Amino acid sequence: MVSVRGERPCRSPRFFLRDRRPGAAQGGPLQREQEDRIVDSWQQNATPWTRAVREGEIGSRVAVTNGAILSVLRALGPARLLDVGCGEGWLCHGLAREGTACVGVDMIPDLVEAARAAHPAGAAPATYLVHDYDAIAAGALHAAGSAPFDVIVSNFALIGDRPVARLLQALPALLAPGGRVVIQTLHPVMSSLDAPYQDGWREGSWSGFAADFRDPAPWYFRTISGWVALLGESGLTLERMIEPVHPETGRPASLILMAR
Repeated sequence: MVSVRGERPCRSPRFFLRDRRPGAAQGGPLQREQEDRIVDSWQQNATPWTRAVREGEIGSRVAVTNGAILSVLRALGPARLLDVGCGEGWLCHGLAREGTACVGVDMIPDLVEAARAAHPAGAAPATYLVHDYDAIAAGALHAAGSAPFDVIVSNFALIGDRPVARLLQALPALLAPGGRVVIQTLHPVMSSLDAPYQDGWREGSWSGFAADFRDPAPWYFRTISGWVALLGESGLTLERMIEPVHPETGRPASLILMAR
């Protein structure tokens, strides 16, 4: 499959359909193992990832998806924005330069520190916090006095299964009146490749990335209908779907979901 945050497909993904073995249910050991592998991978790869983003090594981001998500957010014009899974901070940095006050949250301390250290001088203020999705779901941002937000965005960062579901269920309470949730993710049809088109765990790959990337994270694949159902179960109403098209291939490079 992919690096997920990197959006590059590998030709022959391994995949896991919904596992019916004992321990594979919500909160079971197999589920927890996959979620733990996601954290371990991003802890290992925080430094090369920061370099790859800042030096423009990810072609699809440079050509399509960075501009696509910025275009959607600029049209919404938020005064306050929450970036869930902010990584090294590029999105907060860009929006803060344009006057948006941002809060960036990521579960990887090295990425949060990279975001904090590179926040542009003279930009709108930003706060960068280390929290995992379960901490956000448990009210960490309310406790910190950070909420509410005009827009909550997650850009290629909703990788797991149950923690993502719990996070989305918590987002409506973090929105200001009239607020929006914006999610950019891999396009399910394009990223399914030769695997069955159904929700389930899949193995990641750093194919196409520099040699210093290692131990790719697994990720939880969702179909388009899976995303729509998850938003509905979270108390969110889907307003719009956008499919940014790659100028070279003529195919969708991602899927952007906007909900309220």
